[in-house]
Amino acid sequence: MKLEVLLSTMNLNINDLDKMNITSLCTVINQCGKKDYTKYKNFKIYSYDEIGLSNSRNRGLEHIEEDIILLCDDDVIYNKDYEKIIIDEFKKNKNADVIIFNMDSPYRSSKQNSKSKRLNICNILKYESCRIAFKRNNIKFNKLFGAGAKYTCGEDTLFLVDCLKNNLKIYSSIEAIGTVYHKQSTWFKGYNEKYFFDKGAVYAALNKRIRYILFFVHLIRHKNELKEISFKEAYKAMNDGANDYLNELK
Repeated sequence: MKLEVLLSTMNLNINDLDKMNITSLCTVINQCGKKDYTKYKNFKIYSYDEIGLSNSRNRGLEHIEEDIILLCDDDVIYNKDYEKIIIDEFKKNKNADVIIFNMDSPYRSSKQNSKSKRLNICNILKYESCRIAFKRNNIKFNKLFGAGAKYTCGEDTLFLVDCLKNNLKIYSSIEAIGTVYHKQSTWFKGYNEKYFFDKGAVYAALNKRIRYILFFVHLIRHKNELKEISFKEAYKAMNDGANDYLNELK
C-alpha cells in the first residue's frame, strides 16, 4: 500500500514545492496556459491550458500511480510523518475507502475530528479537500463546481456525497497530517448574490428533492452574515442557482 499526493495549483513556482514537505510521490496539475510535462525530484508536473479546480483534479486522477490518493492544495505544509500516518490508518481500518484527517488551521476556524468514526451524509458537509485521502476508484469531480468553474464552490462535498452514493465507506481520523494556511480565496467575495446562487446549485446537486429545506437551514445558520443581501433575496438567489443547475442537466 503506497500513497500519492494530488496537488492542484496555478502558475506553479517550482521552488514552492520544496516548502510543502511532500516526501511521497506527487502528481502536480499546473494550470498555466500551456501544455507540458516535467519531472522534479518526487514530483510529476503536468501543465495544462485550462482552468477549474475540478478539471485539475480529474486530470490528476488520470496520472496517479499509487493506490492511496491524498488531495492537496498549494497552501498546505505536511507533517514529516504524514505518509506513515495515512497508510497506518488505512491498514488499521481495512473497511475504509475514504479517510478524512485533521489539519491545523492557524488563520481560520476549521472543523476538527474529536474521534474516529464512520461518517454519513449528515456529517461530511464541512470538510476541506486537503484533508481527504482515498483508495483509487472511478469517481470523478463534478466539473461544474469548484474554483474556476460555473459554480465556484462545493466540489469537495459533492465528491464525498458521490462516494457515499457508490457505497464507499468514509471515516474520520483524529490524526493530524499537516497545516493549511488558507491563502486568500479566489472565489469567495462575501455573502452576496453570487455566493447564494452557487450554494443553491450545490444543494440542488446534493438532493434536489429537499433543496428548499436545505436553503432554509443554510440561511438560518448564516443569518448573521446577511448584511449585503436580505433573507428573501438570498433565498431567491439560491433558488435561481438551483434551477440553473437543474437546467444544466437537461
